Amino acid sequence: MNVVLANPRGFCAGVDRAVKIVDLALEVFGPPVYVRREIVHNSHVVSELRGKGAVFVQELDEVPTGGVAILSAHGVAPSVYEDAKRRGLQLIDATCPLVTKVHLEVHRFVRQGYHIVLIGHAGHDEVIGTMGQAPGNISLVENESQARSVSLPAGKKLVVLTQTTLGVDDTAVVLKTLRERFPVLELPPTDDICYATQNRQDAVKAMTERGMDLLLVVGSRNSSNAARLVEVGVARGVEGHLIDSADEIESSWVTGAKQVGVTAGASTPEHVVIAVLQRLQELGAAKIELCSMAEEDTVFQLPVLLREAMNRQKETHVG
Repeated sequence: MNVVLANPRGFCAGVDRAVKIVDLALEVFGPPVYVRREIVHNSHVVSELRGKGAVFVQELDEVPTGGVAILSAHGVAPSVYEDAKRRGLQLIDATCPLVTKVHLEVHRFVRQGYHIVLIGHAGHDEVIGTMGQAPGNISLVENESQARSVSLPAGKKLVVLTQTTLGVDDTAVVLKTLRERFPVLELPPTDDICYATQNRQDAVKAMTERGMDLLLVVGSRNSSNAARLVEVGVARGVEGHLIDSADEIESSWVTGAKQVGVTAGASTPEHVVIAVLQRLQELGAAKIELCSMAEEDTVFQLPVLLREAMNRQKETHVG
């Protein structure tokens, strides 16, 4: 049995930034710092940060007045910022800049008189945040079936936006169906599905072309981009499993397998992937080879509030 390891995999720039924000906030302000919802959708990341003193809450009203609060990478509705201001919280925004880009598109298109069709998954934190930018001006479409039945306002200019972590192929099918029904539906100037999501899906496609028997995607159940990676493999006839850790690998899966593909969702730490590779070696993997599709070097700046606090801390130490 050989293992083919996807590159790129695991942390994207937005996740790396979000996790770093919590780490640095704990260092600068000291624990506890409060994080609204899961900073990223990965159980290992959340558990590790909780162990360092991060307190995860559902809503900001659980944060003591004046406390340090961090918003997750998935983005929020404007009402959340208003809550933070009203309660005097020191708010650090870890929203992925690529999600912020979609929010800015929402505001721009609404100002220009458009009704927005958002392709995404109902209930996902990112979708809740995006729809909260302009309630009443956005219609959510989750799949091809809904694209065939959705009712949109007559006489309005229409534009489509998407959740950043969708499956590229499935989104194309939904979009095709929508444009058949609504030929005037416009596309945004640039694609909303993020570069990291696309790169990880492209790597899985390349691995399936190598004759993969089994695909293991390392990621938590609530990770949208990890779940999409499994779907990419399954759509190409490869048995796929989403696993949160090495412990979840069943030996029966690898029985008779010649080629096992391994990748990880964009919020999965590398040490969890390494543990999976070690488990596969215990189960008989003889060789691990890399399947490289792209090199990622994107880095996003830290939020202003955090940078200023870090500078103040440096000045204090120097003084």
